[in-house]
Amino acid sequence: MSLDHLPRHQGGADALARLLGQALLAGSWQPGEVFPRELDLCKHFEVSRNQVRNALASLTATGLIERTAGRGTRVCQISDWHLLDPLMSEWLAGLEAPDPKLVREIFAFRYSAEPVVASLAANAAVAADIAAIEQAFDGMRITASAQQAARHVEYDLAFHEAIYRASHNLVWRQMGHLLRPSIMALIQHSQHSVATLDDSLVRHGRVLAAIRAGQPQAAERAAREVLKRTAIDLGIVAEAADTLPSNER
Repeated sequence: MSLDHLPRHQGGADALARLLGQALLAGSWQPGEVFPRELDLCKHFEVSRNQVRNALASLTATGLIERTAGRGTRVCQISDWHLLDPLMSEWLAGLEAPDPKLVREIFAFRYSAEPVVASLAANAAVAADIAAIEQAFDGMRITASAQQAARHVEYDLAFHEAIYRASHNLVWRQMGHLLRPSIMALIQHSQHSVATLDDSLVRHGRVLAAIRAGQPQAAERAAREVLKRTAIDLGIVAEAADTLPSNER
């Protein structure tokens, strides 16, 4: 793909890396495709070769591209992308339309991880943790309208972050922080109508109730039901489906 779809660059190598990184995360170039040459990037963005090389070094360090002498630069497979790298988290934040394949990968991780985290939270949550989950849920309920979509997304994210923290497991707490931009991108990508928000609230409410009651198995089941709602909203499964396809489990 040409560079014509990208805006002119303003700023240093870091800003250029962010622009190119976000374009890659949005699917402007697909895995295996040839990435633009240094000279083409210099000409299009009207920057020095040194700036381009520094930007490409950042893209290489995050696993987005691979540079090979004599073969040029190619986009790496999604499985090689370092999604937990702080730079990737920064680039993902605020990205309006991630590549659909990336959205599915993020969802697949959440589908595997978050029911387990909810179960841990049901065992470990203390009063302050439950209060934080309740506060986020109340915010979701109050903002469940098309007019307050942005605020609703923030409360939805806060709900899941509070559950990660309530697990009282150091690794999961850190993962919740690192995954924040990825989870945000997934929530934003799910298109909710008021009707689906009602269903989503019911499902989130069941997670809260199970954690509050200290019921790990119920919390795990309820968290999985929340993610099935997400799968429907993302178009991964049909609304009538009771379970996810085996390759999404």
